[in-house]
Formats: sequence, structure tokens, C-alpha cells
Amino acid sequence: MRLLILSLTLAAGPALADTCPNVPDRSGEIGEMIRQLTLAPSEGAAAEWNQKLWEIWLDAPDAVAQKFLDDGMTQRRYANYLAAIINFDALINYCPDYAEGYNQRAFANFLQRDYAAALVDLDRALDLRPRHIGALSGKALTLMGMGREDDAQEVLREALKLNPWLGERHLLKGDAPEPEIKL
Repeated sequence: MRLLILSLTLAAGPALADTCPNVPDRSGEIGEMIRQLTLAPSEGAAAEWNQKLWEIWLDAPDAVAQKFLDDGMTQRRYANYLAAIINFDALINYCPDYAEGYNQRAFANFLQRDYAAALVDLDRALDLRPRHIGALSGKALTLMGMGREDDAQEVLREALKLNPWLGERHLLKGDAPEPEIKL
């Protein structure tokens, strides 16, 4: 049955569209949102900018890619990791330059504690979108899961430069400054 689902999923993409359109360059918008995150006066204000970033990252290049992404995320939400990964595989095969496919597949692998697979996908997502805060924090958590604490701390520091209010900030060891609350 699982093989049938995989075959149908992979076959559906090319039947609906030949190729994925180019991923739009939204680096200007992303840069502004990251700037706002660094200036945010509170965790609540930062959450609004973080949500806007996720809206960009989760906006797939076309309807075919969006369907693979949405279906994969739904399956992952229900802990059906095989079906989630099948959808993310199809998304990556269809849109190999869309970072979120790799990031979401990494999350599914992380939840299964397949840290090695997650790390490969997170590195690819970060090659495509170096300022992807979710992929950076995911990489830090993955490295922690692998017992690579020093590497994890370095990546976590990179993520905190982009979003000082990141929830994972409490995992930073040593002199971990709290974000400045601006009144």
C-alpha cells in the first residue's frame, strides 16, 4: 500500500505540471523582517515578525508544490512520518530549489530521531536560504540530538543574531544575553 501511495504521489506532480517555477526572490522582504526581529521590543512583537517570515517560507512556488507541502505537513502533524516524507520527497523532486521542502523533511526526520538525515536536509535548506531561522534552530536542535553540543551552540548563536527572541535562546550556554526589552 505504501509503495502505491509513493508511486501515485510521485506520478501526480509531473502530470499536473512539467516543472516547478523559479522560487521568487523575496530576500528584500525577508531582510526587512529579520531587521524588525532584531529591533523587536518584546517577545510578542517578535512573534508577529516571525509569523510573517513563516508565511513567506511556507508559500510554495506554485499550486503543485503547495499541495505536496501542505499534505506533508498534515501527515507529519498526525505522526504519519512515512506519508509526510513521501510528500516532501515529491516536493523536493519537483522543486529542488525550494528550501522549505528540505526544512520540512528534516523536521519529519528529526521527530523520528533520524538526526543524520535531518542534518543533510537542514544543510541543503541553509545552502538555499542561509538566513532561514527555522532551519538554523532546527540544525542546532539536531546537533544537540547528535551529542555535538559545541557545534549546536555555534549554530544557535547564528540563529539568535537573526532573532534574539527565538524560543531556543534558553538552550544557549555560557553568557547568553537576554534580548533587551525596549519600552
